[in-house]
Amino acid sequence: MKLDLNVLQSFALGRVFKNQGEEGTARINSISFHRTADFLVSASDDDCIRVCNTQTGTEDRVLLTKKYGCANITFTHDPFSVITSSNKGNNYALRYHDLHANRFVRYFSGHSGRVTTLSMSPKADTFLSAAEDKTVRLWDLRVNGCQALLEAPGLPTTTFDEQGLVFAVGAERGVVKLYDARNWAAGPFTSFPVSDEIHSGALFGCLRFSLDGSLLLAVAEGRIYLLDSFEGRLLQKIVNPGVGEGGQALEACLTPDAQFVLSGGPDRAIRAWSVASGQFVASFEGHAGVPACLKFSPRKLLFASACSALGLWIPDVSKLQQQPPQQQQQQLPPPPPVGMMQQQHPPMQMMQQQPAPPPQHGWHQQQQLQPMHGQPHQQQQQQQQQQGGMYGQPPPPPRWGGR
Repeated sequence: MKLDLNVLQSFALGRVFKNQGEEGTARINSISFHRTADFLVSASDDDCIRVCNTQTGTEDRVLLTKKYGCANITFTHDPFSVITSSNKGNNYALRYHDLHANRFVRYFSGHSGRVTTLSMSPKADTFLSAAEDKTVRLWDLRVNGCQALLEAPGLPTTTFDEQGLVFAVGAERGVVKLYDARNWAAGPFTSFPVSDEIHSGALFGCLRFSLDGSLLLAVAEGRIYLLDSFEGRLLQKIVNPGVGEGGQALEACLTPDAQFVLSGGPDRAIRAWSVASGQFVASFEGHAGVPACLKFSPRKLLFASACSALGLWIPDVSKLQQQPPQQQQQQLPPPPPVGMMQQQHPPMQMMQQQPAPPPQHGWHQQQQLQPMHGQPHQQQQQQQQQQGGMYGQPPPPPRWGGR
């Protein structure tokens, strides 16, 4: 089945997972899909980590993290390991959590404020963190110490692209800066100003690249911007109704083919817009609270949303079969031409030919990394594939210079 307008409009709740603990209304603060395995993990304010199997639509296990709490959860490359931040007390260390053995493999200390963003590199054992101490830090799963530090002028957010070549940092009003993940010490190779946000007083609360790397999604309060990730051109500006001036920037996501963008709203509905036209095309209702967490699966026709309950949305085949033939053939205009992230941006190529910059400016290396002598975690067991099912076939660091 191919994702088009009619398929998107047919999406309905396939599974709902409600908190069964003492705090049944505890908010789910973050969710993460694994890139290659059929797993979804969530972290909630009742200090629980829940692992769901998206192939069978079942909840596999629930783990407690009562001492530190859990937030900003994200999968590593291992489907049984995650990185989380704390949302309790003054301990702002990040934790590398082995879900199979239910133990912490490593702690990453350095932030002096609560962490707001975690982003794992799709290709390497490195990840980024942004925090309320106005710093962005680069880490490696194999060592405890911070590898690089960026001091930001405001509250930052950050994300890797899906090819692991570039990462973006939004820490200034209306400006997103791009860094070469292989030459971050040279500083940003380009900056994308968003003119509507430069004088707004709002900072970007969410950054996301499309799967093919052609689009960069940026959210500031109730405004969603779609930028060309190579040239920085503004392709679309979408206003999320109900999110007023100074409101919370709710998480938004792109579909894997970059045809649609989805975001929750204060009225508890999830809305979808066309990337090509910017028009509103679909709405999904069913949440009892504001669906602040929202992600589309990179492998399936499935997206997940969460308030105090986690919902898995899949196409309703019965709705598609009831549609008249002419409606089934309805399609949106094709999206703008896209490129692949493997086609390197010219400034990046120039940067690679230049000698390394002097050590007193930009990002700087903290430690000489040692070769990895094994995987972070050996998978203890293989997940058996189930044919069929409701979801289809399994397919101290240096400082920022010049301040």
